[in-house]
Amino acid sequence: MSYRETLKHFIMRQQTQVTGATGEFTLLLDDVSSACKGVANLVRRGDLSGELGAAVGVNVQDENQKKLDVMANELALSWCEKGGQLFAMASEEMVDVYPVPKGLKRGKYLLIFDPLDGSSNIEVNGPMGTIFSILAMPEDGNGNLEENFLQPGTQQLCAGYVLFGPATMMVLTTGNGVNGFTLNPDIGEFVLTHPDIKIPDDTQEFAINASNRRHWEPPVQRYIDECLEGKTGPRGKDFNMRWVAAMVADVHRIITRGGLFMYPIDEKIRDKGGRLRLLYEANPMSFIIEQAGGMASTGRERILDVQPTGLHQRVPVIIGAKNEVQRLVDYHAEYDKNAG
Repeated sequence: MSYRETLKHFIMRQQTQVTGATGEFTLLLDDVSSACKGVANLVRRGDLSGELGAAVGVNVQDENQKKLDVMANELALSWCEKGGQLFAMASEEMVDVYPVPKGLKRGKYLLIFDPLDGSSNIEVNGPMGTIFSILAMPEDGNGNLEENFLQPGTQQLCAGYVLFGPATMMVLTTGNGVNGFTLNPDIGEFVLTHPDIKIPDDTQEFAINASNRRHWEPPVQRYIDECLEGKTGPRGKDFNMRWVAAMVADVHRIITRGGLFMYPIDEKIRDKGGRLRLLYEANPMSFIIEQAGGMASTGRERILDVQPTGLHQRVPVIIGAKNEVQRLVDYHAEYDKNAG
């Protein structure tokens, strides 16, 4: 079997290009990847590990919390708290920030993660994933732990996701492009399989939950209607519609073959600000999409420029092929101007 560069070796090679690098970041990513392997193993075993899809409560998002959600969250905390690189962690499954416990070494990084994206797919053996983001601990931090995490997406040092599909795959950016790594079960390591991923500027494929159409704003209705009219409509070409109900899977399709993913604001969720979480989902995915040449917007603002106001803040999300996202941004601007 020929050698493929492992994730660890890839990060170490990048580390040599950073002046003053200490190796702490490499060690942290190694812990994160180990935690993701552990979650992948839980997902792979399915019902052999028990009734992982059983609801065990309601999380901070007022959503049913599955047994596997809780197990994945606990696994991530236990793997990452002991390395000495983290000061604290924040998870979609926890109300408050989780500081590294006393007695353990605390480092200079903050970890944000969604331990199990798409857990509604557990019962149908559908794709799921883990999303994560790494920030630097502010130099003047240590006071209000939550405030330390409220940094705009432009401040992310690293973002990535792991897709639990037929193969387990990690897609990662540290601000120097996007690379994909596939878990090789023979050696238990993520190896580089998709270097320097780029998203085409144009697409004929979009992902959206069409059942919400009646609740969308007019700019989104206009865009989708034009796509559905196909070659006979104003776009002059046919589009395909996809929807997996797991952001990781829908975004991964964009990463591998292009496309557009949308969870726009609608009247059902307007009072919440959106459906997807800024810190745990929108920011990490937007960082990855932009580094691959795509675009990420709320429809009215670049997602990475949004100033977080709370750990569980939600935002509308429109990400993917640059020209399609820009079209939707233009439609929103035109609508707002006419409405005003």
